[in-house]
Amino acid sequence: MAEVVRVLDVIDETPDARSFVLDLPASWSYNPGQFLTFRAGDVARSYSLSSSPHSGELPKITVKRIPTGVGSNWMCDNLSAGSTLEAQAPGGVFTPADWSRDLLLLAAGSGITPCMSILKSALLLGTPKIVLGYANRDEQSVIFKAELDALVAQHPDRLTVVHWIDTVDGLPTAQRLRDFASRHPGYEVFVCGPDAFMDCAAGCAEEVHVERFISMTDNPFEPKPESERMARVTVELYNNTYVLDWPVRTKLLDLLLENNINAPFSCREATCATCACRLRSGEVKMIKNEILEEEDFAENYILSCQSLPLSDEVHVSFD
Repeated sequence: MAEVVRVLDVIDETPDARSFVLDLPASWSYNPGQFLTFRAGDVARSYSLSSSPHSGELPKITVKRIPTGVGSNWMCDNLSAGSTLEAQAPGGVFTPADWSRDLLLLAAGSGITPCMSILKSALLLGTPKIVLGYANRDEQSVIFKAELDALVAQHPDRLTVVHWIDTVDGLPTAQRLRDFASRHPGYEVFVCGPDAFMDCAAGCAEEVHVERFISMTDNPFEPKPESERMARVTVELYNNTYVLDWPVRTKLLDLLLENNINAPFSCREATCATCACRLRSGEVKMIKNEILEEEDFAENYILSCQSLPLSDEVHVSFD
C-alpha cells in the first residue's frame, strides 16, 4: 500500500547525485540494502536506501541523474525540503543474513547506495572485515567520498576502500574483478552497479549477491478499475495463511503489498525470481518471464510479480 512520505532535506553529493532525507511512516522498517519504490512524476522508480537502520540516522535515498533517466531527473529537479511524494514500503533481499561474515562489496556509480547501507550496518552489528571496491568514471563522480574516508579513519583495521577511477585506472574488467575477489577468499560478495559492471562481476566468485537497477515498465501507483472480476487466493507465507479477494487484472505481488503482506520481491520485472512461489492449485497466467526455466515450471513455480488469476480459486505458497 502506498503512503505519502515527506522530504526533510536534500544533500548534493556530487554534480549529478543527490540524497533525499525522508520522513517515513512509523510502521515502516527496513533492512540494510533494501529500496523504496516511488511515484516519480508519471513513472514508478525504485531507489536504494543509503542510510543504515542501525545507526540512528534518518532514512535516506540517493539518486544519480541518468541523461535519459525520466525518474532520476524528475526526482533531482522537483524535490526539495518539504516536498511530499508517494512511496511503497521497503522491499528487496540484497542484505546479509549473517553479520559475522567478512564482506566484499563491489559497486560502480550509484550502485554504492545499497552497499553503503550494508557497510555502515556491518560496522555496527558485527566484527567482520569489510572491503569495498568502488568504480567511477572520474574523481568528481565518487559519491560519499568524505563519508567513506571518515569511516576508514574510524575503522582502519576493519574497513578497506579501494577506488577504481576509469580515467586513471581503466575499466574494471571481468578479469580484474576476479583477481580482486580472489584476494579475499571466504568473503561474502555483494555487487551493485550498471549492467556492464554487473556482467563483469557476475563470475568473480562462487556465490555473488547482485542488485540490478531496472526501470519498471508498470506503474503500481496507477489507480485500479473500480469494477473488476474477483478471484480468491490462499497464500501461505512465513507460517501464515492469508485468504484474499484477487482482482483479475492485479498482479499477485501487487495484491499482497497492497494488503501490507511482506512478500519477498526485488526487481518486479521477471528477471530475478526473488518473488517466486509455488502454485498449489488453480491456474494463473504470467505476463512475462525471463528467469524461470522448464524445471521450475515442472515444480509449479510462478513469479508473483507477473501472475494474474485464470481460475476462480488459486492457492500458492512461498517456500
